[in-house]
Amino acid sequence: MSPSGWSSPTARRHRVRIVCLSAEAADICARLGAWDDVVAVTAFASQTGLAVRPIISGFSTADCERVTALRPDLVLCFSDVQADIAAQLIRRGCTVLTTNQRTLAEIADAIRLIGRTIGRATAGENLAAEFLGELKMLKGDVDTKARVYFEEWPDPLISAIGWVGELIEHCGGIDVFAARRRAASKERVVEAREVIAANPDIIIASWCGRPVDIGAIHERPGFAEIHAIQEDQIHAISSDLLLQPGPRVLEGARELRRILDAWRTCNLAPAHTP
Repeated sequence: MSPSGWSSPTARRHRVRIVCLSAEAADICARLGAWDDVVAVTAFASQTGLAVRPIISGFSTADCERVTALRPDLVLCFSDVQADIAAQLIRRGCTVLTTNQRTLAEIADAIRLIGRTIGRATAGENLAAEFLGELKMLKGDVDTKARVYFEEWPDPLISAIGWVGELIEHCGGIDVFAARRRAASKERVVEAREVIAANPDIIIASWCGRPVDIGAIHERPGFAEIHAIQEDQIHAISSDLLLQPGPRVLEGARELRRILDAWRTCNLAPAHTP
């Protein structure tokens, strides 16, 4: 039993104290109606329209002493990147739940898991069903598909993580580096020559926590040969909308669908003859 008396992950006897060290965890808690239970968040969490909570971490760094001082009943983390943080907090006596969702189905599972853990199982089931339902509506069943190079980071070049590659294909595109769709970023590193050889129709960049420099992509040696560059098909999508594996990826998916539909409309239009 924790110091505050929270004895069961499903029994909400009183208000619990939650620290969210990942942005998607904070978003999920807010959507499940548990924002009043959240006492601190990562700097990457959106607090728009919500009562502001103290910022206590980045993504790969956290002030574990401050986290412990908040006497949390639960700390929510994400992935191997926060493994050391989670271990430090466990040693300090904190209860930690670290999710590791890498696919769209696993995002729905993570929503359900967090819902059950914070005593909002029904809300979690409903939010997961809503997520999957909206995702289904975004499916692009089309014959003409654009070949897409998605760039998560510019130096080194890192291609799409699992759920982003899935979204590209779900919305009617082809992920040109689908074979590299691994969990760890080092396994998704590609060379500029490979991008040039893939010759994508569209380049979509979403640099993690950093604004995309489209001009710099244009100027890369050899990239002038790429069809996407020649047709001015470079697009930026905020990493907040695609690289946080929670419900907000639907907003990024809508952007992907819009880009793919616009490309398709342009390429299926009859050639103009004078």
